[in-house]
Amino acid sequence: MVENDVKNRALSEEELQDLVASSDAGARNPAGMVGLLLATVAVVWSLFQILLASPLANYVLPGDMINNSRQIHLAFAIFLAFMAYPALKSSPRHYIPIQDWIFALLGVFTALYGLIFYQKVVDAGGLADDVDKWFAFLGLLILFEGARRALGPAMALIATIFLAYVFFGSSEWVTDVIRWKGASLKKAMSHMWITSEGVFGIALGVSTKFVFLFVLFGALLDKAGAGNYFIKMAFGALGHLKGGPAKAAVVGSAATGLISGSSIANVVTTGTFTIPLMKRVGFSSEKAGAVEVASSVNGQIMPPVMGAAAFLMVEYVGISYVEVITHAFLPATISYIALVYIVHLEAVKNNMPTLGNRVVSMGKTIGGMAAFFFGFAALCYGVQYPVGWIVSALPDGAGLVMSLLIFIAYVALLWLASSVPDLEPDDPNAEEVELPVVGEIYKSGLYFLLPIVVLVYFLMIEQKSPGLSAFWATSLLFVILLTQRPLKAMFRGESDLFNACKAGVVDLTHGLIDGARNMIGIGLATATAGVIVGTVTLTGVGQVMADLVELLSGGNLILMLVMVGLLSLVLGMGLPTTANYIVVSSLMAGVVVELGAQSGLIVPLIAVHLFVFYFGIMADVTPPVGLASFAAAAVSGGDAIKTGFVAFFYSLRTVALPFVFIFNTDLLLIDVTWTQGILVFITASIAILVFTAGTMGWFLTKSRLYESIALILVAFVLFRPDFVMDRIQPPFTQAAPADVVTVLGEASEGDELRLTVAGPDFDTGEIKETTLVLPVGAGTGEERLADTGLLLMIEDGLAKMDEPAFGSPFSSSLANFDFYGDEPVQITEVHAPVHQMAKEIVFVPALIFLLLIALMQRARMSREGVPA
Repeated sequence: MVENDVKNRALSEEELQDLVASSDAGARNPAGMVGLLLATVAVVWSLFQILLASPLANYVLPGDMINNSRQIHLAFAIFLAFMAYPALKSSPRHYIPIQDWIFALLGVFTALYGLIFYQKVVDAGGLADDVDKWFAFLGLLILFEGARRALGPAMALIATIFLAYVFFGSSEWVTDVIRWKGASLKKAMSHMWITSEGVFGIALGVSTKFVFLFVLFGALLDKAGAGNYFIKMAFGALGHLKGGPAKAAVVGSAATGLISGSSIANVVTTGTFTIPLMKRVGFSSEKAGAVEVASSVNGQIMPPVMGAAAFLMVEYVGISYVEVITHAFLPATISYIALVYIVHLEAVKNNMPTLGNRVVSMGKTIGGMAAFFFGFAALCYGVQYPVGWIVSALPDGAGLVMSLLIFIAYVALLWLASSVPDLEPDDPNAEEVELPVVGEIYKSGLYFLLPIVVLVYFLMIEQKSPGLSAFWATSLLFVILLTQRPLKAMFRGESDLFNACKAGVVDLTHGLIDGARNMIGIGLATATAGVIVGTVTLTGVGQVMADLVELLSGGNLILMLVMVGLLSLVLGMGLPTTANYIVVSSLMAGVVVELGAQSGLIVPLIAVHLFVFYFGIMADVTPPVGLASFAAAAVSGGDAIKTGFVAFFYSLRTVALPFVFIFNTDLLLIDVTWTQGILVFITASIAILVFTAGTMGWFLTKSRLYESIALILVAFVLFRPDFVMDRIQPPFTQAAPADVVTVLGEASEGDELRLTVAGPDFDTGEIKETTLVLPVGAGTGEERLADTGLLLMIEDGLAKMDEPAFGSPFSSSLANFDFYGDEPVQITEVHAPVHQMAKEIVFVPALIFLLLIALMQRARMSREGVPA
């Protein structure tokens, strides 16, 4: 770790790159033939993953290789882990000890065991024999050691504890609450290594199919020069404003988040330029580092390319990636809007100077940026129409024609780029800082947007799989890296085309190596987390955890969410965000949904997974082990712990938003129309700005305590209008359970009826409750009830229930009830919907109250002689 290095001094560029390498790609970089071998293995891994994602995979690769692609993926990751990551701080960096070669080769063999002995495993039905179990156990030990090196001791330690629970869970020293019958070595190793329930489960599958391609896409885009272009554009657009370097850091980090899925790499990439400039205009070392940390960490929640955990949501929640990024879009966007506002308030509070002597109105700046983002979105959306015309006109040759048109567009944009000098990284410590002029530099990198347009088009419009979408975008990046230098040289009339072509090949090779090395940690994290997921499925500890958390929270959903958030933060001190997400969502996501149903709140599963994801990324910020904060302190020369605390304060909105969207799913754009979506965006943006003003203690001027409290209350009302309206006018009226058929018959088509069901738990026999939401369709009350699959018997005024038929709408929701016990399962409450005024009416008094606070502050500013 870098604690001792970052105290009181900023690290050099070389030391910073070593810091990123040691955390993301491995600190060892041997020279000579060994170095060439490692580079070759990394390039082969990248090329294999590209081929696996391509439409040609089924024609080129053997079926066994495709079926066992997870094993091959892990074999590459383990081999490179032992090659790239030294065992200890004192271990050699410039050569590889013999024991690491042995570990690496053993790791490759055990990872490929299922492929090498594929027929044997198939014939045994996935059950390990006496030989298999020892190789599987050896594989787990090597995997844990690789994870310890690449990810730190916490990941391996937690996985070891879970594995120990599998073997020793029946021991007397294990508390009764979580005790289980235990498993033999053969059974455990079958589950963890031979089948797809453990190491080679969903998480490693997502890493293999999706995550690698997106990490490689980012590495290639960065190698092409897009990172420097995005930072320059952000500074050109925002650098002249008050607190401009900080605002540019936020926007630049959001753009760099497209390229880097690593918070640490993002901090160092943008921070080496932005942090010194922030310090120059008056930010302290800690505040400058904290702004960079907050904006870089949020890069993982920003669509369209989110952190690796977003791809896991696709599998865990069972929805498409398009739906995941649709739900994630609004919270991520308003989170960045709030961060820009935070740094603006910091600049205003401290009356910071501006950089440079250029004067551009705030309105023109905001208008220009809005025009760019809306224009980019319109381009991504509008491209489907010419594509549709081409496909209808030339159904057989459409792919070739579109490839040709993209190449023509690329050449045209490259010709435009060649008319201006290539962008060179600026020196933030120079005596005179010359801010880039957007009108002069925008031409130099417009072609970098083409791969992003291709990616977004295939993801959002064509709705292809994430892997295939990333494949086509990466293919275009191959073309760009190989041709941008020679074509620019040709357009500029330069003669040294051979060296330009050679430099392009070198760029591509380095990009392939960087992509593979950046994947080592993610590959090992998803594989090791598979042990934890496998333990949950093998032992049933998930249900025990549900009961335990319900007991600790007393059935209070908010208290339980706080506990889940704290669990994510604590685990995040030692786990990378992807592994943290896997562990917490495996244990807690279903529990939150179930407890919500018992409380009468229907919580969508995607909302819970995003909740866990948000708190998982916060772990990169939170002291005492927030790695991104240490990286920022290494750049700024500030105190790492203090940087972490300031960054956490700046990230309060990232802490608050998950609690909001659990209770108000409009923020996730679930079941909202276009009109409602636009209104939600406007009000949520106002709400997050008001919340920011309240927590920062500054609105138009310094706020008094009661004004800050009032601002936070206004933000709450804007975020949760339903909370206020439900107290003015309840949305449901209660009916007798025996009248459920009558209530169903009287309800309007499209309404939703809520039933509270109580009965004995199938496992414990204790009485439990859950809430069912019945959509009201066409027909009579009896027909509507029959459509739900619920079987009722009205006896003595009670609405008793029989077990619903298998496959009926609510069979899974009621699967844990004992319908054959002494106590009946019955409907205890029926809530029928009633007409309620639109909750948006609540916005009016909230905005009037906000206006009153603004008028009060403006009047105070006038009395104190502060310019408005």
